[in-house]
Amino acid sequence: MKIRQLSPLDKLLASATNALRTVAAPAGRASRRNPSTGIEDAKLDAKQKAHAAGLMRVNHAGEIAAQALYQGHAAVARDKNTEDQMKRAADEEFDHLAWCEQRIHELGYEPSRLGPLWYAGAFAIGAASGALGDKWSLSFIAETEKQVCSHLESHLENLPPEDARSRAIVEQMRDEEALHGENAVDAGAAELPRPIVRLMRATAKVMTKTAYWV
Repeated sequence: MKIRQLSPLDKLLASATNALRTVAAPAGRASRRNPSTGIEDAKLDAKQKAHAAGLMRVNHAGEIAAQALYQGHAAVARDKNTEDQMKRAADEEFDHLAWCEQRIHELGYEPSRLGPLWYAGAFAIGAASGALGDKWSLSFIAETEKQVCSHLESHLENLPPEDARSRAIVEQMRDEEALHGENAVDAGAAELPRPIVRLMRATAKVMTKTAYWV
């Protein structure tokens, strides 16, 4: 059976569908088991809950951006293997999104209200970098995942020690984000210029500080 090749319009419509799924509705059911399943929820005080929810809201916003980044790269990828790699990573990132959203609700809070902004900005970055060529697309993925892992490590240090449910989610996210970065490097990621890396860090800092509260 011949596999139909997607046209640019097909890819655009698929990206629009993914955007709506990501930011316009609850994340829904993850394809994989939530890492916190079976772990008893700790008795956190109001301050601990608010802090844990703020950190998980940051992680949720980061997963919205990750969805957009991977979809933006996939939409303009020149190599089919690179496109498939981006889509597989996006599927895992969607699980992260669903896990974070579930945990935020368990803590009695809501995800960031700026989801559409995070998605639009990250999709534009993904598509723009991907248009320069797959090696640059992969380089943005590698650097992004490196920075995400650093953020997740800091969250593990700052989450309430008793909050084993949140910690289990963050630990699995960290491990899988690291693997995504390694895969990008193995696939031929170029090294980004230092000014671009600094700009990415500055942008991520703005997002994390805003998403914690809004």
